[in-house]
Amino acid sequence: MTQETKREVPRLSLLSYINGSSADQATFVSELMKGLKEYGFIILKDHTVDQGKVDKAYEYLSEFYALPTDVKVKYSGDNGGQRGYTPFKVEHAKNNDNPDLKEFWHVGRDLSATSQYKGIYPDNVWPSEIPEFEQTFKELYSSMDTSANILLEAIGRGLDVPQDFFQGMIDDGNSILRAIHYPPTKGEDTMNSIRAAAHEDINLITMLVGATESGLELLDKDGTWLPVVSSPGEIVVDTGDMMSRLTNEILPATTHRVVNPTNDGSRRFSMPYFVHPHSNASLACLESCVGEKKLHEDITAGDFLTQRLKEIGLY
Repeated sequence: MTQETKREVPRLSLLSYINGSSADQATFVSELMKGLKEYGFIILKDHTVDQGKVDKAYEYLSEFYALPTDVKVKYSGDNGGQRGYTPFKVEHAKNNDNPDLKEFWHVGRDLSATSQYKGIYPDNVWPSEIPEFEQTFKELYSSMDTSANILLEAIGRGLDVPQDFFQGMIDDGNSILRAIHYPPTKGEDTMNSIRAAAHEDINLITMLVGATESGLELLDKDGTWLPVVSSPGEIVVDTGDMMSRLTNEILPATTHRVVNPTNDGSRRFSMPYFVHPHSNASLACLESCVGEKKLHEDITAGDFLTQRLKEIGLY
C-alpha cells in the first residue's frame, strides 16, 4: 500500500531570485509558476520585507482596534472602502450576503501632485490618536511594494512577456495594504458567518505578511479545504481575478477563506497587500495565453475593480 503524498503549498526563496545566478533565477521562476498553476498559492520563506516593520505595524494596529467604535468610525468614508476604516460586519464575499466577521483599515499609494490618477484614487487618512501609525504603515507599504515588483517580474518571465510588462501596469497602481482585525467570535455571530467567507481576490497578486493566528484555507482541486500554514517571517502569496483574466486562467484565482477559531476568545490580525494595476490598465488576455478560446471579455482594471467592490458590499 503506497502512502499518499501530503499536499501543501510550496515554499520558495525570493532572495534566490534576487541574488542568485541565472540558473537559480530560472529555477525560481519554474517553481513559482508550478506552484501558482497547481495551487494558486506559494509561500515566500525569505524576501525583502523587514520583519521589524511588520512587528511595529501590528503593534499600532492593535492600538487602533482597541479604540472605541465611535472614534474608529470617524475614519470611514464614502470611498468604496478603499481608504481608512471599514467597520465590523460590512464586507461580504461575492454571492454571499452574510457579512464577514472582521473590521479593517486600508492604506493606499501616495501619488505625486502630477499623477493622472490624483483625484481618482482616494487620499489616505490617518488616525490622529496614534501619531506613529502613518509613518509605520507608509514604510511597510513601500517595502511590500518593492517585493511585489520583484515577484511580478518573475511571473512575467514565466509568462514570456517583456521584463517591464507588469511594471508598466502597476506604476501608479491602486495597490492597497489592508490591516485586518478579526475580533473574538461570539455564538450569535458565527451562526451564518465566518471570519472571511470563501472568495477569490480581486487584484493581480496578494502578499500576506505574518497573520497572528491560523485559519487561512484554500479550496484544493479535489474540493477539500487545505490549510495554508505559514511561519513567522514568511509571506503567503496568491493570484487574484485580475491575474486570472490576464492569463486566461492559466494562473487561477483560487478560492480561499478564513475559518472561525475553535477557541472563541482568540482574535486574529493579518495584513494582506493587494497588488493592483493603475485604473486604465487593460485586463485583456495575453496573446501567449489565449489558447483555443478567450474566456473573458476585455475590461480595464478600474472598471473591474468598481464592479467587484459593488459585488462585495463596499460600493
